[in-house]
Amino acid sequence: DQVKGVLTLQGDALCQADINLKMPRNNQLLHFAFREDKQWKLQQIQDARNHVNQAIYLLMNRDVNYQFKTGSEVLKLMDAVMLQLTRARNRLTTPATLTLPEIASGGLTKMFSPALPPDILVNFYINLNKLCLTVYQLHVLQPSTTKNFKPAGGSVLHNPGAMFEFGNQRYEVSHVHKVESVVPWLNDALVFFTVSLQLCQQLKDKISVFSSYWNYRPY
Repeated sequence: DQVKGVLTLQGDALCQADINLKMPRNNQLLHFAFREDKQWKLQQIQDARNHVNQAIYLLMNRDVNYQFKTGSEVLKLMDAVMLQLTRARNRLTTPATLTLPEIASGGLTKMFSPALPPDILVNFYINLNKLCLTVYQLHVLQPSTTKNFKPAGGSVLHNPGAMFEFGNQRYEVSHVHKVESVVPWLNDALVFFTVSLQLCQQLKDKISVFSSYWNYRPY
């Protein structure tokens, strides 16, 4: 009920965001949207795509008539391909941990029109098959209350009470709002990663079995 909006994701780019936020302390309704000339690239999707491209390169970087000479050569290739596929999948399943100052200083804060108020932080990330939006509401810590100041470390999601310093000012998170939406093609991508890794493992298993027969020498 606190956060509602529309996001448009095209490939790795958030090309539109229109968000309404109801402030809990006074029920004030804030509206902010991406500037028309701005898009926000999601690094997780970019990284996953790069790992897939590397896996394809490993598979295709041979002459069309090339023949593998040993089973160990195939196993070595499958290990390298599986490493890239695993890294690609992990980028979608494991969001980056960020500190609150990193979020505050990131380029995302400059994406909106009107500009975000100083007591609001936002963050977008991918978690499995979902696009997630987190909105942090802050309040300024007065000098008299900073004796127990303990800056928060990196996290995917910071909880109320988390403190940080930014721009010579100390803040505390007062409210956290998280909304998420399923992206169907991300779900498909995760399924394809799983199937691809299974196929690679099956090929490795077959090579290992045949290699054991090949090396068998009866007395």
